[in-house]
Amino acid sequence: MELQILFEDNHLLAVNKPAGMLSQGDDTGDYSLVDAVNDYLVKKYDKPGAAFVGLIHRIDRPVSGLVLLAKTSKALERMNKLFHDRLVQKKYLAVVKDKVLMEEGVLVNYLKKSTEKNLVHAHDREVKDSKRAELSYRVQKYGGRYSLLEVSPKTGRPHQIRVQLSHMGHPIVGDVKYGYPQANSDYTIALHSWKLSFEHPVTKEPVSIKCPVPNKDWWQLVRD
Repeated sequence: MELQILFEDNHLLAVNKPAGMLSQGDDTGDYSLVDAVNDYLVKKYDKPGAAFVGLIHRIDRPVSGLVLLAKTSKALERMNKLFHDRLVQKKYLAVVKDKVLMEEGVLVNYLKKSTEKNLVHAHDREVKDSKRAELSYRVQKYGGRYSLLEVSPKTGRPHQIRVQLSHMGHPIVGDVKYGYPQANSDYTIALHSWKLSFEHPVTKEPVSIKCPVPNKDWWQLVRD
């Protein structure tokens, strides 16, 4: 596959992950973004073996958009700390069911994961083994029976955006796992990793990266 490179220097690489592709290999053995980046770096730099590819963060398989990777162990370690310390600004776009009446807001829930079903449940109050999750959202546009949201997660819990928006009563288009009534034909969902902003871990320069949305029907709200 041909990677869409959004940013690259000696330390970092930002790539547009297609919806449906794994961020990192799992027991399915399917070709992943990490595999594709390794192949890209081996070819570009004519490396005799595997390249160093450090996955700094990941997005779910049915989600599209920006993924940041490290080309050196130093960059990986420093970027991991920036994410851990919540010094990276993350913005997503989501097309959700129905009109979101409150045009902006903050969602705080306590998430508990069921490992057997790989399913996360949101609670309004803390329960045993749950973790606090927070995000803010803003309505960008309405279109028919849908709303386009800009979402800024403050925490980084598994499936966080998907389950919190569903718990609010507005599941993401195509996300049958979290309450949308119908799957998309390609089993992807209308959630897109859109922007990352941070201080470069080596040069200390400000970095802001933006990723174009897929060419799919439900993203027409963005392009209109």
